[in-house]
Amino acid sequence: MSAPAKTHGLLAEFDTPADLMAAALKCRDAGYTKWDVYSPFPIHGMDDAMGLKKSLVGWFTFTGGCTGFTTGMTMIWFMNKFDYPLVVGGKPLFTPLYAFPVSYELTILLSAFGTLFGLAALCRLPKWYNPLFKNERFKRASNDKFFICIEAVDPKFGHAQETLQSAGAKIIETVED
Repeated sequence: MSAPAKTHGLLAEFDTPADLMAAALKCRDAGYTKWDVYSPFPIHGMDDAMGLKKSLVGWFTFTGGCTGFTTGMTMIWFMNKFDYPLVVGGKPLFTPLYAFPVSYELTILLSAFGTLFGLAALCRLPKWYNPLFKNERFKRASNDKFFICIEAVDPKFGHAQETLQSAGAKIIETVED
């Protein structure tokens, strides 16, 4: 006999983006912290309705870029000044002008890596499985329906059913792991 299924959360279906926006405002105001909305297209203002903060990805990109530029300048300085000093035509052993192409390329490379790995970390990727994918009704989230899922790990999950009903959900289902 198999083990009993563990509850992942409650999935609520809405017909219009306006209904979803109003429900997101109710969920945010009710104090839920572990929930998300699903829509077939981006909805302007949804980030504010969900109470999301600005993303940290820009800081990851900036840090990667600064690291790349500093690494490029330091690498060329060390190689030309100490590792293999070679005076050619009386030119200085180091000048930022000659180190710029390497530093520029490392800035772009490490900015891209900072963006990629920062985004992956913030999104908790790779995530190979989500229990919502088993739900037949949820497949319409990429077509014409709008959903909110409040996860069972949310501290206020006990009141989720009432909140979603008062928000005007057409259908509310329990999603099992």
